[in-house]
Amino acid sequence: MIDVTVRDEVALVTLRRPEKLNALTSGARKDLAAAVRAHGDGELARGVVVTGTGRAFSAGEDIDQAVGQSLVDEVDSFQDLTRAVLETRVPVVAAVNGLAVGGAAEWTLCFDARIGTPSAEYFLPENHIGLSISNASSYLLRRLVGGRALRLVLDSTRLSAADALASGLLDEIVEPDALMDTAIGLVHRWTLPGTATETHLKLLRAPLEEVERAFAAETEAARQVDEAGLARAGMERFVSRDRT
Repeated sequence: MIDVTVRDEVALVTLRRPEKLNALTSGARKDLAAAVRAHGDGELARGVVVTGTGRAFSAGEDIDQAVGQSLVDEVDSFQDLTRAVLETRVPVVAAVNGLAVGGAAEWTLCFDARIGTPSAEYFLPENHIGLSISNASSYLLRRLVGGRALRLVLDSTRLSAADALASGLLDEIVEPDALMDTAIGLVHRWTLPGTATETHLKLLRAPLEEVERAFAAETEAARQVDEAGLARAGMERFVSRDRT
């Protein structure tokens, strides 16, 4: 379900599971992290762009698969996606073609830019499902939206593209047929010969040590909601509702 190509010296990582809104299995998350790492040292590409197919960027975790699994293990594999991006030496851009949910929406928070289309949406449903947030979003979300972070999480907010742009979750909105060219063009602009982009990525990205502290706190939170039975009950309610 992961397609990786290099176009105009930029690695395009595309989620291709539109029938499931590009929901991410544990295997897909490992493949995504590997794809980012494989193109993140600047040897094979000047940057990385991640996008989806169909009407979603990604529905986040594949809850059908996750029911009955350890929430801690699921959270750990999502967090490694964030770690993979922050370890790169090149710009990483999210081309948000549609709905971005839960862990997938949270993953984009560590990207260097998030470009959306008018149909892009951000949805953070975890609180109302009994799940805990991940991907260091307990730290990264506040960096982007400030004091609105708590309400966005507690309300399980779903934001339109315009609202996501206004809040800082998106940096730009373009028409669908311009999405990939815009993302590739941004990478090109940031990596012109003579630019100090790698240095500024190190200076301005979220410090990895702060992110790792957030990972640890979020892993403990996942353990608590899992042991309390909230996660399993919430996912079972979600799956049941989805099939009716």
